[in-house]
Amino acid sequence: MATKPPAGDPVQDAPQVAPPKHAAAGLPAIGHTLRIAQAQMGVARTARTLLKVNQKDGFDCPGCAWPEGDKRHTAEFCENGAKAVAEEATLRRVTPDFFAAHPLADLAGRSGYWLGQQGRITQPMYLPEGADRYEAVTWERAFAIIAEELRALSSPDEALFYTSGRTSNEAAFLLQLFAREFGTNNLPDCSNMCHESSGSALTETIGIGKGSVSLEDLHQADLIIVAGQNPGTNHPRMLSALEKAKAAGAKIISVNPLPEAGLERFKNPQTPLGMLRGAALNDLFLQIRIGGDQALFRLLNKLVIETPGATDELFIREHTHGYEELAAAAAKADWDETLTATGLTRPEIEQALRMVLDSKRTIVCWAMGLTQHKHAVPTIREVVNLLLLRGNIGRPGAGVCPVRGHSNVQGDRTMGIFERPAPAFLDALDREFGITSPRHHGFDVVRSIQALRDGEAKVFFAMGGNFVGATPDTDVTEAAMRNAALTVHVSTKLNRSHAVTGRRALILPTLGRTDKDVQAAGKQFVTVEDSMGMVHASRGNLTPASPHLLSEPAIVARMARAVLGDASRTPWEDFERDYGTIRDRISRVVPGFEDFNARAARPEGFVLPHAPRDERRFPTRTGKANFTAAPVEYPRVPEGRLLLQTLRSHDQYNTTIYGLDDRYRGIKGGRRVVLVHPDDAAALGLADGAYTDLVSEWNDGVERRAPGFRVVHYPTARGCAAAYYPETNVLVPLDSTADTSNTPASKSVVVRFEPAG
Repeated sequence: MATKPPAGDPVQDAPQVAPPKHAAAGLPAIGHTLRIAQAQMGVARTARTLLKVNQKDGFDCPGCAWPEGDKRHTAEFCENGAKAVAEEATLRRVTPDFFAAHPLADLAGRSGYWLGQQGRITQPMYLPEGADRYEAVTWERAFAIIAEELRALSSPDEALFYTSGRTSNEAAFLLQLFAREFGTNNLPDCSNMCHESSGSALTETIGIGKGSVSLEDLHQADLIIVAGQNPGTNHPRMLSALEKAKAAGAKIISVNPLPEAGLERFKNPQTPLGMLRGAALNDLFLQIRIGGDQALFRLLNKLVIETPGATDELFIREHTHGYEELAAAAAKADWDETLTATGLTRPEIEQALRMVLDSKRTIVCWAMGLTQHKHAVPTIREVVNLLLLRGNIGRPGAGVCPVRGHSNVQGDRTMGIFERPAPAFLDALDREFGITSPRHHGFDVVRSIQALRDGEAKVFFAMGGNFVGATPDTDVTEAAMRNAALTVHVSTKLNRSHAVTGRRALILPTLGRTDKDVQAAGKQFVTVEDSMGMVHASRGNLTPASPHLLSEPAIVARMARAVLGDASRTPWEDFERDYGTIRDRISRVVPGFEDFNARAARPEGFVLPHAPRDERRFPTRTGKANFTAAPVEYPRVPEGRLLLQTLRSHDQYNTTIYGLDDRYRGIKGGRRVVLVHPDDAAALGLADGAYTDLVSEWNDGVERRAPGFRVVHYPTARGCAAAYYPETNVLVPLDSTADTSNTPASKSVVVRFEPAG
């Protein structure tokens, strides 16, 4: 049966440490999944819910965006997906009595783990100015408060409308429509913090900011390079695709500063042999120094160009632009500098080259390990260069594969959640709704925090997510949020953002993916887009946690009516009543969504068009795929310092903390640990088990300190360290961002170690 939430925060000051694991999933994953699911949902609800995850007649997992094949397994979910479902479908409840017993100061002193474990929020809650705790409020009053604050602004650009990646296509389309009818493009989203660098690089090089491969392509590939990604924890169902590719003869290279269990061996819990023996995945592990990826790919490109017959000359001639510039830049790539930047050996790079040359069909997958650096965009462009040289775009079994995190983060961007929208999108939106959208660019996440800090923005509205927990420079971000006149969070459960508020604050509880959604026109479904451009329906099957919850589309529609009033000609009531009417409008605004309702009703969904993949047509400024030749960059670290990357534990999804263990890395019972290579630790005088403060160094001279971290000697790359976020977000300067994309550089933070106070 389900258990009660923890009454107090668990003590985390003495985590246990064991050697890291060398295999992922298997029986331990099954046992852990069932324990967490039953603790949150009970036995019967666990079975009823998990059997609907990622099924054609079920709901899309609220976790990652990894796609499903046409043929679904009965248990079409992973360990971390089951944890995400369990936390949403929990029987635990956060009622007005909870808020009466826990003033804001108490909530602010709790860990994110404790807050998330309390359960589903059941009623709208309001924090009046000067009050010390939230109180229950009616929906009508909540929308009136929002309307009052928004109408009082000097400019619509003083409002910020943030979107989390779990928001459905329908809700995202309505939110951007409302924001633009209100008069602003301030639509920051979680993409700004993760794959914005991918979108920037891919749009310039191939003309579309999305991946170009399908699951079938992965299964057909000769070589799969997994760079800056840990699928065993962050996208566990990807391991099944890699296992299938390996069985068909594919080779796999992983490029990462840390060895990860999931890429060493995968014990597939869906087959008896898989659980017992598992499958070795890695053929070559390149343990690269943090931030050395651009240098690695540049040298590989030089070596490919220098190898007779290695380039696809016909493809280059007919479909690309800028080859000569790349060839000239690549010729300057230097072995010694590359070995310094990467920490790799010459034989390792030469082995990687042989595998590249032996492959006719190559896919490169990546995630935050490539996107969250100052030079992230040129790094990803260099990845594209490698694929273009060999003709590996628009070919079966080949292409780019940025692996998205949140389950509909790609769909939200497709629906128009973007602070820099294309003029063609705004033109179509204006024609359809008879509005005049603003044409000037809005604020992304970093600029939104700066605007709140500087008094340029006064109202913050978040559709899901944990903005305070996800963003960099925690002290600056929290001060900025407290500077707002009103903060509003549409949420299912508590998180840190609810405890860091503006002068007034609202929590608007919403339906989750697992919940039935019944409106005036009957039972509704929503749609999502996965990491490979497949759009499909999601239908919850559980009775909502409270009769007081509203769906995300209903919240946006009612807010719009309250704010815009009779002046709006948009049929907001119809949109709330029947989501099919939203999809009808999307079909006339967003390319690729023609006949949306009929296609969304298909059990398998439908695939969005992708010109580079489908036609080898590249809608770039040159009309071709673009080679690029940016100068090679990599982090330089002063003597006595290390380069820190922030990362997730295995008991974590984004900022949601399911537990205090990181099973694959051997950590149990605590999160304030820093992983350091034993040789680096010896040079710095850091004994295993010692406690230290992490202090980041940046060019603004501000001290940013994360106190009380246990040192763990760990086989990370030399000169590098790793620790979990959000605990280490405090170390990431707000102004330390990627060129072009403005994504926080959370994977390359220069730190020094000081004795714990």
